[in-house]
Amino acid sequence: MRRYFFLFPVLFIGIFSNAVFGQTFQKKIDSAILTVLKDKSGPGGVFMVARGGKMLYHNAFGKANLELDADLTTDFVFQIGSMTKQFTAVAILMLEEQGKLRVDHPVSVFVPDYPGGDSITLHHLLTHTSGIKDFTRMKALGDIAQKEMSSKMMVDFFKHEPADFKPGEKFDYNNSGYVLLGYIIELVSGETYPDFIEKHIFRKLGMDHSLYATDRRVVQKRAYGYQKKESGYVNRTVISFSVPFSSGALMSTSADMLKWQNALNRHLLISKKSSRRAFSKYKLNNGEEFTYGYGWHIKEIGGTPVREHGGSIFGFKSMGVYIPGADIYVLGLTNCDCNSPTQLVRELAALAIEAFKK
Repeated sequence: MRRYFFLFPVLFIGIFSNAVFGQTFQKKIDSAILTVLKDKSGPGGVFMVARGGKMLYHNAFGKANLELDADLTTDFVFQIGSMTKQFTAVAILMLEEQGKLRVDHPVSVFVPDYPGGDSITLHHLLTHTSGIKDFTRMKALGDIAQKEMSSKMMVDFFKHEPADFKPGEKFDYNNSGYVLLGYIIELVSGETYPDFIEKHIFRKLGMDHSLYATDRRVVQKRAYGYQKKESGYVNRTVISFSVPFSSGALMSTSADMLKWQNALNRHLLISKKSSRRAFSKYKLNNGEEFTYGYGWHIKEIGGTPVREHGGSIFGFKSMGVYIPGADIYVLGLTNCDCNSPTQLVRELAALAIEAFKK
């Protein structure tokens, strides 16, 4: 009895210390976020820090809908913009593991009439080194922005544009490459891109609140998107989601994105070998290394290796950082493209790295 009597204070002190540490960490995170999201009555965001696959911090700030004066909560659904590219890249690797394609295949294998398609590989598309014209830089984009486009129509929209450089010559972030990958997913799988992602990723992982974006379907807990003008906040510019397609048209929640990250860590969708390829740096034709894998930037924060990607689409911005050495995932989703979470999430990741140093 005496031994347990002395042990109890030690256990109590340990539990108390952990609680104090948790409160201190959360206050630091809150403080960092509020320096960016200063307008409590305006659009806001949801932020999450997870370690070992479990949430340590999860909080919402600001409004989900200004017209209804509805507060954001952590279970709201956001458009994630270019974080969609992670899903497209993994879908390509899933099809490769099924023997239906190879990333070293030229585009001409799938789209025989694609100009220069014999020299552009899926690897070039995945790593933004193809040199094809990014459709978001084309003046004619406004002509189709609100039209319902098939995947073939989207590819046809940019495929005859002059190339910016030879494949493998440069890294230049490119949305067209990922639209072309989505089209190839459809050709190879026999399913539409939305159906493929829904069936083989969302449903399989229990990502029940994730979907291909739509303005027609009623989406429970949808966060509404805003932009900020000199006169104040306005509703986001309306576009057809068939235009960003597989480069930026998915929606999700913070909890579902954690399921996604956990699935990647556990190799539930692709093997360790394929994962290593997704999270590797590659080299240009001249041997110069660049910091992009398949759907992720491969970078560092204060010397610590991280995988990260953001997203931006009218009314929404997103950012996710994963720290493999500490198994920490930091995510920010905002519903005004005036509130970029990119640098903020990197700062939160730095706080987490410091807090959990061994």
